Amino acid sequence: MLIRTRRFFNPLRSNRPGAAGPSHEATYNRVAAGALARLAALSDGVFAFAMTLLVLDIHVPPIGTVHNEGELWRALLALLPGFVMYAMSFLTLGIFWIGQQTQLNHLQRSDRDLAWLHILYLAAVALMPFSTRLLAEFIEYRTALLVYWCNIFILGITLYCTWWYAKRAHLTRAELPVQVTTAIDRRIVTAQSLYALGAALCLINTYCSIAFIFLVQLNYALAPSFRRTAPSQ
Repeated sequence: MLIRTRRFFNPLRSNRPGAAGPSHEATYNRVAAGALARLAALSDGVFAFAMTLLVLDIHVPPIGTVHNEGELWRALLALLPGFVMYAMSFLTLGIFWIGQQTQLNHLQRSDRDLAWLHILYLAAVALMPFSTRLLAEFIEYRTALLVYWCNIFILGITLYCTWWYAKRAHLTRAELPVQVTTAIDRRIVTAQSLYALGAALCLINTYCSIAFIFLVQLNYALAPSFRRTAPSQ
């Protein structure tokens, strides 16, 4: 008696009889999310939305509470913490947008794992309006300052992880100089160290922390590059 066996379809194996190639899942993981342009477009949209939300948290004084110039000035002064936090967070997002775009410009392709790392990074970007509003409303509380710093810390860690993974997975451009990869690593680590120092200053008071973090951001955003000129021979 001939016993005929029935071949069942396994989605994790190739359809061709006797095929020993990669599974469908492995093939999908290899080809998914490979377009850098789409990743950059998503990042631009999230950053633009988060940066816009920052200013929407600053509200015009209710017209019923203002009856003369003096009351209007006092109402505007009451909004000063919100404006300070808006400026600081706008700088923060601008710095981290440039950091991400710098990385993307030095990649030759993406993959699914790198895309998810960048999506995690963008999740931290989307949290910035919340941590900004929290610190603006409770500017004298250390907890609010630490929540804001944690937001920056998560941004720095995820940005560093995306670059580390891109190098490990050989997604960077082949002609990328070692000096560039070292400079990107060092910039992230140095910035996060300075932000951590700024957060530690809340042991004195939160205003010292905010002032220090703001100065760090101004340094990274506005400081000119000084080139060393070789001495004439």
